[in-house]
Amino acid sequence: MKMYQNKITLRPKDILEKDFKIDTRGYRLKEVDQFLDVIIGDYEQFLNIINDLEKEKADLLAENMKLKQEVRNSRLNMSVVNKNPSNGEITNIDIMRRLSQLEKMVYGLKNTDNDDN
Repeated sequence: MKMYQNKITLRPKDILEKDFKIDTRGYRLKEVDQFLDVIIGDYEQFLNIINDLEKEKADLLAENMKLKQEVRNSRLNMSVVNKNPSNGEITNIDIMRRLSQLEKMVYGLKNTDNDDN
């Protein structure tokens, strides 16, 4: 919500505490109060939605950074293995398959391979 503080003029409390001058031909106070109550409720909902979306955005950004780091680490591991071919346990095909699976996880693609790796 901090990011929106300079952009939002009214807070629910500002609406609740607003006093209007009464004129001889003024509005019905009960109708105005009821309408302002609806506006206050909407503002509270908007603020809750904004806070929830900001939290969700922060969580997704953190998850994205984590997955990007995993991909970087996998690529680094792949380059190390490629430079040291004497290790016969891991082949380039295995590394490419693992990298492909990580990229699918990062980018949300379903596994299209028919193997059970």
